[in-house]
Amino acid sequence: MKDVVVIVNPRSAGGKTARRWNRLRPAVEERLGKIEVRFTEAPGHAAELARELAGRGHTLIVGVGGDGTYNEIANGLLEARAADAGVCLGILPLGTGGDLQRTLKIPSRPDQAIEILARGRPIEIDAGRLSYQTPQGRTAERYFVNLVSFGIGGEVAARSRNLFSPLGGRASFFYATLQVFTFYRGKTVELILDENRSIGTWRILNVAIGNGRYHGGGMDVCPAASLDDGLLEVTVIEDISLLTLLKDVSYLYGGNIYEHPKVRHFRAARVAARSPEVTRIEVDGEPLGTLPVEVTILPRRLRVIAPETRG
Repeated sequence: MKDVVVIVNPRSAGGKTARRWNRLRPAVEERLGKIEVRFTEAPGHAAELARELAGRGHTLIVGVGGDGTYNEIANGLLEARAADAGVCLGILPLGTGGDLQRTLKIPSRPDQAIEILARGRPIEIDAGRLSYQTPQGRTAERYFVNLVSFGIGGEVAARSRNLFSPLGGRASFFYATLQVFTFYRGKTVELILDENRSIGTWRILNVAIGNGRYHGGGMDVCPAASLDDGLLEVTVIEDISLLTLLKDVSYLYGGNIYEHPKVRHFRAARVAARSPEVTRIEVDGEPLGTLPVEVTILPRRLRVIAPETRG
């Protein structure tokens, strides 16, 4: 590798990422050689850095943080069409959620993740493009790598940094879900797939549109998703009570969510959704805006370093 650059989000995991990175840097340099390190200073800065760095001959841009950090770096690389120049995204997971790394089967142990950066293989994966409504009522676009959800997912994402965050993504996201249930009411949402084919209107708890499998710190909401099949998995969870959620929580983590009687599953290359109510969305774990949205798949548009075997 030449000119490896590391983008660190020092605010990730409540500031713990910066401290952990300082301890890990010698191990990274031992395996990857001389590196350039850049620190993000504000939301969106990682995307700016990735765009800037993509044209400078780097073969590997490593994100140090969580899913939001990888999303921003991927946005910068996709905007720069960096995959055409052979630039790869690397992942050193020190953040909270860790959902993209689960789909890629990158371990959470830093020494093992560093070894994948050194010895893994570059693969081409799909990305998604999202059109949505901003809080100011404008239409905007951005890319995503892992998953978009709306309904309770958007509300939970806004509250996912809480007193349970030090215990990991699963604990903090589940606590946020229980918090949100105290006021959340199901939303009426219509879904349109591919060539303007409406598949129905539901009162929903949540809809997940996945390029990857997981969100919310390990909830396996799109277990049939593949990062390189040119399709999006759509999981509709109809409105259910808090009691039902608690009783059936194993469906969210066990890979069998499609078996639940209140779940619908579809597959498409394009998904649109609209609602007469304010319905918030999240993208790769970060709160973003509201419906209406349109999501399209971009086949094999991003290069990522992955384990040699992911089976």
